[in-house]
Amino acid sequence: MKLPHQSDCRYLAWTGMETDLIFKAGIDLPGFASFPLLQDPKMRRVIESYAREQIQLAARHGLGCVLESATWMANLDRAASLGYDASNLVDINRDAIALLADVREQSGAPKVLISANIGPRDDAYAPSDIMSAEDAEHYHTAQIESLVGTAVDMLSAYTFSNSPEAIGFVRSGRKAGFPSVVAFTVETDGRLPTGQTIDAAISVVDAATDEGAAYFMVNCAHPDHFSDTLTGNSRLAGIVVNASRCSHAELNEATQLDEGDPSELGEQIAALVADFPSIRVIGGCCGTDMRHLEEMASRVGGMT
Repeated sequence: MKLPHQSDCRYLAWTGMETDLIFKAGIDLPGFASFPLLQDPKMRRVIESYAREQIQLAARHGLGCVLESATWMANLDRAASLGYDASNLVDINRDAIALLADVREQSGAPKVLISANIGPRDDAYAPSDIMSAEDAEHYHTAQIESLVGTAVDMLSAYTFSNSPEAIGFVRSGRKAGFPSVVAFTVETDGRLPTGQTIDAAISVVDAATDEGAAYFMVNCAHPDHFSDTLTGNSRLAGIVVNASRCSHAELNEATQLDEGDPSELGEQIAALVADFPSIRVIGGCCGTDMRHLEEMASRVGGMT
C-alpha cells in the first residue's frame, strides 16, 4: 500500500487519545503512557473503539486513515519508571500493532495504514540531554527491531525536538526495513525547542540520511504557532495539531482540558492544505477528539 505522500488522497491521523482518556474518561495514565492499557481487556476495547471510529470517520469523507499505535512511551528509558524492562517492551510493542491489525482487518476499509508511534527518549518539550545521531540510532533500534515481522506499514517519530535524534531514528528504521516519518514538535514561535526552524531541521536530517525519511510532519502545536513559518517545503507532508493555543509549558500545568474551537481548527487546517498542497496527512493531537477530526475531514475530504 502506498504511503500518504505517494497517494492520490489525503490521510487522517489522531494522537489525541491520551488527553481524551485523562480529561474526559478520567483514566489515570502515569507518565502519560497509554501502552499499559493494553493489558486490561476493558481498556483494549476502548482503544479498539477509537480506532474503528477514526477509520469510519475518514472513510465517510474519502480520506485514508493512519492508525497510530499506543507505543509513544514504550521505549526503555520512559517505560523503566513504570516497571517495564526490555523483554516486557518487545511483547508490548508487538501487541499494540496486532491490536490495530485486527481492527483494520475487521473494518474492511481501504487505505488504512498502521504506524508504529515512536516517542523521544527525553522530554519532548524540554530536552535536557540531546543524543548524538549515533547514540540515537543505537537507542531507538531496540524498539524498532521489536516490530520486525508485525503488520507495521511505517514508523512515525512523534514530538521529536531535535535533528540528531531524528537522524538516528531514520537510520535505525532504514536498517530494519521500515519507511520512517519524522514529526517535529514546535514552540509558539514555530521553531523546534532547540531553536531550529522546521526547514533547517528537515534539511539537516535529509543531508545526514540521504533523504531517508519518507516525509516530515509538524505535530503537537496549534496552527497559530507555525502557520506563518511554513514555506511550502515539499518534504513537509503532514500537520497533526493541538486544539489549544497554549504553550507546552502551559499545557503541562493544565488541570482542565482546553478543547479550543473544533470548527475554527477545521477551517485552519483546510486553509493550510489549500495553501500547501504537499500536505497529505492531517489530524489532531493534544486536546482533540472525533469532533475536531470531523471538522477537519469534512473540509479537506473534497479538496484536490
